[in-house]
Amino acid sequence: MKSPVHLEQQQPSASGEQAPVELAADGIQPLVVEDLTVAYHRKPVLWEVDYVAPTGSLAAIVGPNGAGKSTLLKGILELVPRISGRVQVFGEPYRQQRDRVGYVPQRETVDWDFPVNALDVVAMGLYREIGWLRPVTRKYRQRALEALDRVGMADFAGRQISQLSGGQQQRVFLARALVQDADLYLMDEPLASVDASTEQAIVEILHQLREDGKTALVVHHDLPTVDDYFDQVVLLNMRVVAAGPTAEVFTTDNLRKTYGGKLALLDEAGQRLRLTGDER
Repeated sequence: MKSPVHLEQQQPSASGEQAPVELAADGIQPLVVEDLTVAYHRKPVLWEVDYVAPTGSLAAIVGPNGAGKSTLLKGILELVPRISGRVQVFGEPYRQQRDRVGYVPQRETVDWDFPVNALDVVAMGLYREIGWLRPVTRKYRQRALEALDRVGMADFAGRQISQLSGGQQQRVFLARALVQDADLYLMDEPLASVDASTEQAIVEILHQLREDGKTALVVHHDLPTVDDYFDQVVLLNMRVVAAGPTAEVFTTDNLRKTYGGKLALLDEAGQRLRLTGDER
């Protein structure tokens, strides 16, 4: 991926604002969402969402339950119908650039009783290259094994996924995304309900992706770790409340605007900001 240059592009939203965004050297951003509205059974879940993902960024999507965080990822990936809006991935509609996008769904949405082993699951990430109903050759199995090794799961390659712990299952699905060698990653709560060692392993991989010039948009629920793990944040509650660099956007005031009366969650985050001298 080409290196970014330091040009700025202001992307205001209908309800919030996004801080200036670095433009890529070729002027094409990894992800541009414009006026995205999604509704389930005529009830709006996302409303006029605008967002531009900076090149080589690691962004957290943060907001209360029911805020539309998972729906935002699904709307980008065309997994749910859009009422309005446009999504551009590297300057083209998603369907034309899907090979450059890796997706990690919520673990709870996966049928873990399906009779496949960890290596089979990771190899599924290569099916666009392999072709449907074609055998997985040694070359592709080796790539899948390398991806498992990257997440510390090579020794479990032959283990049935139903026999893995929750954290191990999460690592396997991360490996499935990594094996694609995508440029843009969308991850739905990859750190939810995992043990401390798995969390640290996943965070290290996310940081490595950023160092490699990849862009990742991650649904995240743990407010106290946002400023440690992510350089960008999207505060979402049906609309974008604010988006931009974590140091500028992840403030007590913006959190209160995002979560409303759910102050129990905010007290811990606010205390963390004060302790680190980041009361902005």
